[in-house]
Amino acid sequence: MTGTREMRILTIGAHAADQELSAGMIIAKYTAAGHKAFILSLTPGEKGHPTLSAEEYAEQKRREAAECARKLGAESIVLNYKDAELPYNDEISLEVCDIIRDIKPDVIITHPEHSIHRDHRHAHKIAMDAHFFAALKRIERAKPAHWTRRVYFSENWEDMEDYEPDIYVEIPEPIFEQYCDALSSFALWNGGTGWPYADYYKSLARLRGCLGGGLNWKYAATLMVPKGGLRQYAAGDRLPLEL
Repeated sequence: MTGTREMRILTIGAHAADQELSAGMIIAKYTAAGHKAFILSLTPGEKGHPTLSAEEYAEQKRREAAECARKLGAESIVLNYKDAELPYNDEISLEVCDIIRDIKPDVIITHPEHSIHRDHRHAHKIAMDAHFFAALKRIERAKPAHWTRRVYFSENWEDMEDYEPDIYVEIPEPIFEQYCDALSSFALWNGGTGWPYADYYKSLARLRGCLGGGLNWKYAATLMVPKGGLRQYAAGDRLPLEL
């Protein structure tokens, strides 16, 4: 990382595994380059197991999230809100504001606005409000204000309505393999909750590699730039190492 300033990436997801799945390759690429990453999950996502109770699955998801983050070179933070009952209010937005002020990220990655999942829609609004609150000096909290210059939305299978891949990030094969190994920390990766996550995200990475780099890239991940904001990159541009 000679000559490159250390960057901090914060992902904000509704459930443990949301941003690991959709932004995990990007996290792994940049932590491998010496940057820091933090994966914030607002709930464990504990109500999606066919046989375990919510309490049992919450404990399992927390362990899985910690192990996945470790393998991605990141740190996992899981809050105590309930799956399928994630509220959207100033209280939780200010709680996330405090986390942003503590971590001081250069980049925030979260859900896009539209989703088939209510928690994802709320997580988007929470993240955007928290980003706004964190930057306001007149909102007095324990830590001083912090402005995160760039916010992006990751590509999640439940959030595809109006999702546009503005930025393609090349993912080298060793990073892709690291991502797959890290995500295997979650029982859901290999169909443990009844949906083929591994098949979907592996295939998506190959598809995006074809679209982003043609014959030159094997794998890629994408990000969307917020609508109406300053678009630092035109559609299809590659994301530079420094984000």
